[in-house]
Amino acid sequence: MEMEGADGAAVPPSLADRSHRSSISSMCARSMDVLVYLIDDTVVQLSVDGLMSVTVHELHRIVRDALQLPEYAMEVFALWLISPLLEVQLKPKHQPYKVCRQWQELLLRFTDCQEDEIMQDEPSLQFRRNVFFPKRRELQIENEAVLRLLYEEAKFNILKGRYPCDVEDCEQLGALVCRLQLGPYDQDQHTACALKEKLEAFLPAHLCRRGHSLLTALWKRGAKQPAYEQGLLQAYQAVREEAACEEPEALRQHYRAYLQRCHQLPYYGCAFFYGEIDKPTQGFLHRGGRKAVSVAISLEGVYVMDSKEKHVLLGLRFQELSWDHTYPDEEEEHILWLEFDGENEGTLVNKLLKIYSKQAELMSGLIEYCLELNAAAEASALENSTLQSPTLPPLANKQRPKLRRQNSVVCSRIQHLATIDYIEDGKEIKRVKPKRTASFFTRQFSHGATSYSAVQAPAESLEQG
Repeated sequence: MEMEGADGAAVPPSLADRSHRSSISSMCARSMDVLVYLIDDTVVQLSVDGLMSVTVHELHRIVRDALQLPEYAMEVFALWLISPLLEVQLKPKHQPYKVCRQWQELLLRFTDCQEDEIMQDEPSLQFRRNVFFPKRRELQIENEAVLRLLYEEAKFNILKGRYPCDVEDCEQLGALVCRLQLGPYDQDQHTACALKEKLEAFLPAHLCRRGHSLLTALWKRGAKQPAYEQGLLQAYQAVREEAACEEPEALRQHYRAYLQRCHQLPYYGCAFFYGEIDKPTQGFLHRGGRKAVSVAISLEGVYVMDSKEKHVLLGLRFQELSWDHTYPDEEEEHILWLEFDGENEGTLVNKLLKIYSKQAELMSGLIEYCLELNAAAEASALENSTLQSPTLPPLANKQRPKLRRQNSVVCSRIQHLATIDYIEDGKEIKRVKPKRTASFFTRQFSHGATSYSAVQAPAESLEQG
């Protein structure tokens, strides 16, 4: 984030362009012009007194007032500092100006970027969904502006492939985008050809690009690639419209329908981190290497996703895992360790997955903080079971059915992981021997019933930074 000089114009949402955003556009003796970006690149320009000492909570309220959002938007949204190299949700007590001044130090600490990349990078201040806002409460929201912001962010994550999604669901979600952007279906205007011209506005970019490379064509041996615009058109035709419904109410219904479908994705609302995992050894020479992954963490669990293939490699709720992180003095690199139950040739074992990332400390801290919030929420619910919030009452905690299609992108692909398999054998923990009952890591979900069989081992506790 530059401290001086910016044109204030909205920027295209490419990663290269985003790095040139500036959230502080001018400086004078008493105030500064601050640019806060929404997910669709809309700019909220503010003049803030005493910016050097203003807190995130104070700035958040100024943004909320500028957008004319209801009071409960303070819970729903948060202020983030975001660049192509790092994404950080700011705490209410943080001072954005000071965090911006420390941005290069954060990049050195939490990324593997080259010095020239770090020197050129600057974050933009963005108004996005709060990772700690429970998604079960979203569908109670009635305010159209709040719903639209949540919809825009969910759509962004779907189209960018951050939320892996099966083709069938992509078409259903894309159909709702068509309705919201193009209006009710009109057979004269809305044809497959018309949708194909704007396909990347409705479907994830990686779907739209498939089949255009020579290698893909040769590999498929000339097989005809799917025409996604046909499925999108059929889904668009099927979008339901209430006959007596005014357009503002129709928009609310479609925003809510989009969010409801996104809620079936277990990683909806997650914070994202980046790292690498070992590939399973293959071939006669046992070649391995590493695979780039994104790690999504929410109030519900941890999801490791293949950055290239756009599918889940491992999804674990907090009840199903134990974790820790190690520093370079303990291991050769920063590592987040995830431990979970599995099988090896029919034998129950502990599986350990190593995620190499300089953001391991951040991930570990977020997991711990999510568990603390969940424990506090459960305790509060027990004490106040008959009370509800007057502004935004919680919904009943209904378990939504998970997507169970064969080969669904949301299903774990443990066979694609290179894990270390352990069980207990006498006094020592050894690789794949008789059944184990102890755990390497003491850091694990400890409230209520758990499906994870613990594994013993001391590990120091880390508070979220």
